Amino acid sequence: MKYSTSLKLNHVFRRLYHSTGFADSHLVLYARRNRLGQNRVGITVSKKLGHAVVRNRVRRRLREIYRLNEQLFQPGWDIVVVARVRAVQAPFARLTASYLSLAEKAGILKKEADNP
Repeated sequence: MKYSTSLKLNHVFRRLYHSTGFADSHLVLYARRNRLGQNRVGITVSKKLGHAVVRNRVRRRLREIYRLNEQLFQPGWDIVVVARVRAVQAPFARLTASYLSLAEKAGILKKEADNP
């Protein structure tokens, strides 16, 4: 993640959970502006999804989706992505589509004119 950092502080996660979320059958995305020049991204995967191996795999996939599409996101946002049960079995392409569509609904993607 070139222009982003990880979100690790519990109080920031809690603040984001109380903001407006956008959801589909695979993911829930919470976003809120920060006053930094970069994005902070956090990923939440519940124990309901499976054992540690399964949860870590989902977490790695979501981090990779963000890393590959980082240039599409506007800077200056705190983003939390919560994985749902269907995310475990979903193909990578479906997760990517879900992630980007939720980001578009949240209004955190760059406009078409801004993309190179």
